[in-house]
Amino acid sequence: MIILGSVSDFNVAEKSIGILEILGISYDVRVASAHRTHEKVKKIVEESTANGVEVFIGIAGLSAHLPGIIAANTYKPVVGVPVSVKLGGLDALFAIVQMPVGAPVATVGIDRGENGAILAAQIVGIHDAGVRTKLSKMRREFFFKLKNDEEMLAEKLTGKYYSRHSFEIDELETTTTKEDDPVGNDDTEYPDVAVIAGSYSDIKIAKKTTKFLDKLKITYTTNVISPIRHPKKFENFMDETKAVKLYIAISGLSAHVTGAVVGFTEKPVIGVPCNIRLGGLDALLSMVNMPPGVPVATLGIDSGGNAAILAAEMLGIGYADIKQELLDFKRNMNCPGN
Repeated sequence: MIILGSVSDFNVAEKSIGILEILGISYDVRVASAHRTHEKVKKIVEESTANGVEVFIGIAGLSAHLPGIIAANTYKPVVGVPVSVKLGGLDALFAIVQMPVGAPVATVGIDRGENGAILAAQIVGIHDAGVRTKLSKMRREFFFKLKNDEEMLAEKLTGKYYSRHSFEIDELETTTTKEDDPVGNDDTEYPDVAVIAGSYSDIKIAKKTTKFLDKLKITYTTNVISPIRHPKKFENFMDETKAVKLYIAISGLSAHVTGAVVGFTEKPVIGVPCNIRLGGLDALLSMVNMPPGVPVATLGIDSGGNAAILAAEMLGIGYADIKQELLDFKRNMNCPGN
């Protein structure tokens, strides 16, 4: 379900619609304002949740409270797409991403409607092998487009000292497919989630995340590893965990961890920026503003608890036991104490 805060947001929604059409995922589109038609938003969300909608995409600009209001009225995952109307879209970004504990919004970059739809498809794909296959095909096609773009660029480079070196890089091998993932997404013996902290300075938030995962009875594996300091070790870890259903990446500063993770997987990646310097804004902005095709479900600064809750919302679509744990947790959650 795609909900727009205003008809003026449709140009961003068109990007989402285009991706969903390519992937063959059914969708509906509604226009409802969090501030002007609050009851309409609530009714759309509650009825859609009851009727089996798996993921919501909320698209809004300015003081973009729409995705948050959606999250307040459903236990299904909510993807937020901030729209640039004023202030370069930063007002909308901060309004969407900085949600309180218990109502996470998986935020993508400003005006990134395509990434919102790809993230929604990745979430659906946790429980749908057909969607995973289509996503993998689309990613491969994007690789070939980049390769063609590079060849076209080479034709324009005529400098005296330009020297083109020929070498083959089979980037297709880095894309996880069902064939090279023998345990698949439905292996009950493998952890549901891989939690990755980029540095020991991020451990506090990682522990908060795993604490909430324990409460929600979600299985996980953890590691502290930097793709910058230990690239080979990081690559090995990604290969070892390719059967998990989703990743939670926790990082401060320039937050390269999330970008590195999405480079190795087509599964959902939840990103938690940490406040190490600059109030965490450096980590937040470098994490959320991913290029087309590789979204990170970014949450608010230091929002380790919401990362676990969002993971439960994603997994709860297909697993009744996790859904029930999530519902019980939300019902009994004492927000001031978390």
